[in-house]
Amino acid sequence: MDEQKNRGGGVFFTLYRLLFVLLSVGTGLFLTIWGGKLLSLGGSAWYLIAGLAYLVIAVGYLLRRKFALPLSIITFVLTLIWALYEVQFSYWGLIPRLVVPALLLMLALWLTTTLPVKRTLVRNANRSATVILVALLATLVSAFFPHGGIHNGVVDTHASKEPTLVPKSDNWEFFGRDASGTRYAPYTDITPENVKDLKVAWTYHTGRRLTGPGIGVDENTPLQIGDTLYSCTPLNVVTAIDADTGKARWRFDPHAQTAEHVTCRGVGYYDAQKDDSLNAQEKASPALQQCPQRIIISTVDARLIALNAKTGELCDGFGDNGSVDLKQGMGDTENSKRYHPTSIPMIMGHIAVIGGWVRDIVHGEPSGVVRAYDVRTGDIVWAWDVGQPENITDPEKARAYTLETPNVWTVPGFDKELNLVYLPTGNGPPDYWGGDRNQAKEKYGSSVVAVDASTGETKWVFQTVHHDIWDYDLPSQPVLFHMKNEKGEEIPVLIQTTKTGQIYVLDRRTGKPVTKVEEIPVPHQGAEGERLSTTQPFSTGMPQLGVDPLTEKSMWGVTPFDQLICRIDFKESTYLGMYTPPSEKPYIEWPSLLGGMNWGGITIDERTGTLFVNDMRMPLRMSLVRQQDMAKYHVSTDEVPGFMGTVRPQVAGPYGGVRIDILQSALGVPCNTPPFGTMSAIDLNTRQLVWQVPLGSVEDTGPLGMKTHMHIPLGMPTLGGPTSTASGLVFFAGTQDNYLRALDSATGKELWRARLPVGAVAAPLIYKSPKTGKEYVVISAGGASHSPDVGDDIIAYALED
Repeated sequence: MDEQKNRGGGVFFTLYRLLFVLLSVGTGLFLTIWGGKLLSLGGSAWYLIAGLAYLVIAVGYLLRRKFALPLSIITFVLTLIWALYEVQFSYWGLIPRLVVPALLLMLALWLTTTLPVKRTLVRNANRSATVILVALLATLVSAFFPHGGIHNGVVDTHASKEPTLVPKSDNWEFFGRDASGTRYAPYTDITPENVKDLKVAWTYHTGRRLTGPGIGVDENTPLQIGDTLYSCTPLNVVTAIDADTGKARWRFDPHAQTAEHVTCRGVGYYDAQKDDSLNAQEKASPALQQCPQRIIISTVDARLIALNAKTGELCDGFGDNGSVDLKQGMGDTENSKRYHPTSIPMIMGHIAVIGGWVRDIVHGEPSGVVRAYDVRTGDIVWAWDVGQPENITDPEKARAYTLETPNVWTVPGFDKELNLVYLPTGNGPPDYWGGDRNQAKEKYGSSVVAVDASTGETKWVFQTVHHDIWDYDLPSQPVLFHMKNEKGEEIPVLIQTTKTGQIYVLDRRTGKPVTKVEEIPVPHQGAEGERLSTTQPFSTGMPQLGVDPLTEKSMWGVTPFDQLICRIDFKESTYLGMYTPPSEKPYIEWPSLLGGMNWGGITIDERTGTLFVNDMRMPLRMSLVRQQDMAKYHVSTDEVPGFMGTVRPQVAGPYGGVRIDILQSALGVPCNTPPFGTMSAIDLNTRQLVWQVPLGSVEDTGPLGMKTHMHIPLGMPTLGGPTSTASGLVFFAGTQDNYLRALDSATGKELWRARLPVGAVAAPLIYKSPKTGKEYVVISAGGASHSPDVGDDIIAYALED
């Protein structure tokens, strides 16, 4: 007598029941069809089982059968058990596995009123549905807090490591502040306690072009020399800016033009009066009297230009009216489409060292030569051409440099005391097949090479990847520091970050590892005609970042639907761990050619000996394409299509191209479990990871590329680099959302963030004004990576007076 009678007859409940049935049928059909395919590939059976269960549940509620409710509960409970088995209590791991099932169970419980059951059961079901609703709301709220961090302790910010490098000047003269590249600002006015009070002090608009092809990416960290900043736009327009007001003092436009890879990460600075490599007579030369302080820029159309730092005028005695043509001897550059510099010239006394970016797609690409020029005259001093080592110190004999040699597209390091310049090399082109590579490519590819700064002669080589066919070229500046070796002796070291998540620590005098490096067996059955290394050097003596092997269980999605497709894509791909060989069948590259770590590099708190580094975690799904199959893709080596989601020319051996896709779902979300980007702190004294936190939110880049306007700190792919201060802060802006952040260097906790007009991929500049004594934090905000929002802002922040 207590059973519900004639429930479900009302219009509302009838429509509600039909809607629920449609949702359950749609869910059931999707999970059954695609879950069956996953099972056929050897994957999890649960999607198929759950799909069938939801189809039966749909029938039960359509026909108003009592079994529908207990079957809904059992399905959810078993799904919960399965989810915990797969990912334990990982917040982001549980989201795609449980949120949709919980929603369906909640709706099913509220439909109990339409079933022929007792009133007490209806009341209990409604209460249970309310509990699930509250749990789902709590889960939503929790999404606005960071998850997936690692906290092994805190950095002792009161510890003090005696400085062992040359005392810091008051200028930011290099990409990483000084030639050591630590990007450490020895200032203490802005602290963890008052950083929240930072305000915009001034904004400068560079006037860069914001629309149309070839606008490039703003990756510029300005230099600060005295009371002047020197910035550059992607097309190498240089501006001198007053450090206190943000007003332009002069502007120089080289009218640079190129078709590819438009960027400017910064400029070089030379002061003849402070150059102890010159005698008094040399300093008094007419050329140096006319241009005693110089801004040295390398342009995207392959020129090296010297400007008067005070006026912005060309230095007449340098090259041809202030400019040197870097295309000479390089082979066919196609008006810089195949070659141009992408990083800052390294100034070493009166010598500027410059490498360059090469397109890497066919045999016969321009040379990877690294050249040294006299910053006074523009004359070439030496050319590091691994194909012609006999002509390094007399490059005029070479006339033409060796084509397709390993190049140096990022910033070198320089040790003045040892007189060594450190070159982080790429692999010899083409990138993804190397069956016919010569000895020079095999020896020098993807290596740190120490070169005599005066002569260009090679002193030692340390290779980070043997026979690199993954585009794992070294992306960042080698950073110079001092650490203790296993005997407790403090020695000069070089720290090299990589796309593979490895951090190598080398004795910079000899190139020998200071921390343990092991040759570990890797897959070596390559594509047709390949000959792979059987081992690769892993830096096991340092933390390895973002290298946990992918599995079917680690595939992710916003919902169970896109997660299921990601699992199918994974099972249909070849993945044998790191260094999975390229093949014609889709294969997964993880870490990918994007990183790991990329060009932004690291910062080191020199007081505590703590290294801070950001990374990105985006696996790629790739495949080689045979030459006879390339015609259908309508691409050529003359016009290379976009980087991702296309077939790019890659003419090598039997292959004519390579397809490169991000391993992502139909929603445009990477298939690996978040975070997709982090900031890590590593104690260089203990060589242990202290903390790691996800970095960046989906506020400005969410599923399908849409702005969510929700600050959910998922941890997004990062570019650019961090900057640390003596007060215990780490500043960073290279996330996919439009913020400049300050983290507590002790814990990784976000202490402050400022909304930017657009995102940024540059590293912050921190300086103290010589006029006012005020400490500034400056960021170039030109747009986040892969964002359509572009800007031209250089913004300075400071504490109010």
